[in-house]
Amino acid sequence: MFHHVTVLKEESVKGLNIRPDGIYVDCTLGGAGHSELIASQLGPQGRLIALDQDEAALANARERLAAYGDVVTLVKSNFRHLKMALREAGVPENNGVPQVDGILFDLGVSSPQLDEADRGFSYNLDAELDMRMDREQSLTAKEIVNEWDEREISNILRDFGEEKFARKIAANIVKARTKAPIEKTGELAELIKLSIPAATRRTGPHPAKRSFQALRIAVNDELGAFNDALEQTIDCLSPGGRVAVITFHSLEDRICKTAFAKEVARCSCPTDFPLCVCGGGEGRLKLTPRKPILPTEQELEINPRARSSKLRIAEKL
Repeated sequence: MFHHVTVLKEESVKGLNIRPDGIYVDCTLGGAGHSELIASQLGPQGRLIALDQDEAALANARERLAAYGDVVTLVKSNFRHLKMALREAGVPENNGVPQVDGILFDLGVSSPQLDEADRGFSYNLDAELDMRMDREQSLTAKEIVNEWDEREISNILRDFGEEKFARKIAANIVKARTKAPIEKTGELAELIKLSIPAATRRTGPHPAKRSFQALRIAVNDELGAFNDALEQTIDCLSPGGRVAVITFHSLEDRICKTAFAKEVARCSCPTDFPLCVCGGGEGRLKLTPRKPILPTEQELEINPRARSSKLRIAEKL
């Protein structure tokens, strides 16, 4: 059973400002919580296109969203191929670019992927080192851990996990694999734990949390895919269309914040002008609202995994 508690569901869908006859895209279908709420607000002329690269998520959504019929189109794709997926779904184009009214991203790993041992995402469940969101791709965490060189592994742990002890962990991984391949999550988690000073291990999250996050990001090229998708997202939004992005760690949020900031229209009028007459400069976006939206205490009680989440919303001018 693909059970996933959707984070910031009401806030993100409300932020898209759904029109019953609009075209919307859920780039991260997951447990279909956001998709179901979007679809419930669409009329017969509306359309939702939902993307995911995990066949288990798609199979779950076929059942959960069946009542909405042709209003919903499910697509097996990485969101870095957004334009291609929208073209193949027959979305109307303007100057060769598909145009939609809203796009949503809920980044990170869904609960079933974390909780099912055989996916290899969790440091708490012993399983094969896998971590692929798309099981048809070839690269796995096992390959990185056992075949990539020490510097590459260290860089992954430092850059994607912000792990202070990346060099020590990488050195111990390389040393351990000379005796036998590292094949299980439990084995890797213990190796990471022993690489971190005991005093540091006594406080904070599980000592393997940052390293497992980093490996997952590297296996799935999550940050590269998100960068690619955001560029296409802004092109694909119709004027007045909105993008809502839920991030779960600082690296994702930084990418989103930077991408939005590059495109935000900035007023160049003198500060003593009572009203803007410049039209906001050359930007293509405005932030709605200006600050990120955070989960409420009530949501955190229900779903502690939402604690690090942030929602950013922008509108195409």
